[in-house]
Amino acid sequence: MPIDADAAYIALCARDARFDGRLFVGVTSTGVYCRPVCRVRTPRRETCRFFGSRAQAEAAAFRPCLKCRPEIAPGLSQMDSSRSLADSAAAFIDQAVQAGSAPRLADVAARLGITDRHLRRIFQAAHGVAPHDYLATQRLLLAKQLLTDTALPVAQVALASGFESLRRFNAAFAERYRLAPSQLRRDRPATAAPGLRLAWRPPYDVEGVLGHFERRVVTGLESVDMAGLSLQRTLAWPHGGQQLAGWLALQFDPQRQEVRLHTSDSLAPVLGAVLQRVRHALDLDADPAQTDPILATLPLPPRPGLRLPGCFDGFEAAVRVVLGQQVTVKGARTLLQRLVDRLGTPIDTPYPGLNRLFPSPQTVAAADPADIGRLGIVRQRVRALQALATEVAAGRIVLERGAPLLPTLQALQALPGIGDWTAQVLAMRALAWPDAWPATDIGLMNALGTRDPKRVRQIAEAWRPWRAYALMRLWHKIETGT
Repeated sequence: MPIDADAAYIALCARDARFDGRLFVGVTSTGVYCRPVCRVRTPRRETCRFFGSRAQAEAAAFRPCLKCRPEIAPGLSQMDSSRSLADSAAAFIDQAVQAGSAPRLADVAARLGITDRHLRRIFQAAHGVAPHDYLATQRLLLAKQLLTDTALPVAQVALASGFESLRRFNAAFAERYRLAPSQLRRDRPATAAPGLRLAWRPPYDVEGVLGHFERRVVTGLESVDMAGLSLQRTLAWPHGGQQLAGWLALQFDPQRQEVRLHTSDSLAPVLGAVLQRVRHALDLDADPAQTDPILATLPLPPRPGLRLPGCFDGFEAAVRVVLGQQVTVKGARTLLQRLVDRLGTPIDTPYPGLNRLFPSPQTVAAADPADIGRLGIVRQRVRALQALATEVAAGRIVLERGAPLLPTLQALQALPGIGDWTAQVLAMRALAWPDAWPATDIGLMNALGTRDPKRVRQIAEAWRPWRAYALMRLWHKIETGT
């Protein structure tokens, strides 16, 4: 969609954060492109060129601003990335880059069920750049963030960004940004606060998001400090045929509209993937300008900036949902605590009481069903957990943002003990699907005053395509009374 330059300049002059991540301005007098929230002096209108993405700005030979740092701007929400094949391809490229790989165009096209040629054509039309240019931008911006916010060696940054060699990385970085990676690190302000920075579009309901995680805390696995606006947890991540075990700590900064992320050194090889998972878990890419008007139609007090909390691990989210079938949040938390105490792997962290990893799919699949049953989990749930664990461990079910929605839902519901409610909640939590709607949820039925699932679906038609956000608002009312 063409950008209205006059409206874009007004947003730039106002430093309107609602356009952060959706609008970038290139300044011809400096050759630099910025976020609309950049705090430098506003450039003259005649020197500005406006772009809808970072890739477009870089394709026009602009380099990223070192002050506002376009690489930390919010990205596209899942609904945005599902509206067309081209946007789905962009989301897949983003995920691959964050995981430290450079996907082949043929693989992206095959995932979408189209030809390479068709993908190039629709991608260029939708994003204004070719897929390989978009990929190059995403890799270099990830590298720029890791160089700026971490102490990782340059060679490790190159590998984490998907470059096969340090030589190629240095050449690509210098060609695009006109400075060497080592020079960017030397020029970093000595007073810069440690930690990786992740921005959001305001408003953001920090209390609501942290409260969601606090009500579901499993001792040893995670902790939440509501007063300090922080969250810590352990995390295991597959990498190179092994499991990397570590921890992460999140600190919310409402004044700067950012989250600051710290991780253990053990997770350094997968920092890009962890960054993306944190964005998903905290719903940092959401656009309240689209969701808040929908939520305003609910017969409840408004909560500006309400978010759809995701998960830090897809399998963990699935276990939580299965154990939450037909029980309260407190009851599911009790069962999950027993499972983590019994099957979780011990780990050392600098945080008191943070000492267990969530059990892997392989561990749950191989466990004695009787052992799991002795935790108070009924036989039907045990079967569901182990069937799910087997499929996830084998890679036949992938529970992460960007996984194909309908095939994943079908695969989940083919398992014993997993019906529409479980699949829909998992689509919301693990797949980041913003229109998920578990119409048979008892709490939802009570909140809407009907026990007829058909009527529940009819009521929710007014909230498409953001029904999951409406669900979160109703659940928040049920859980907190506010």
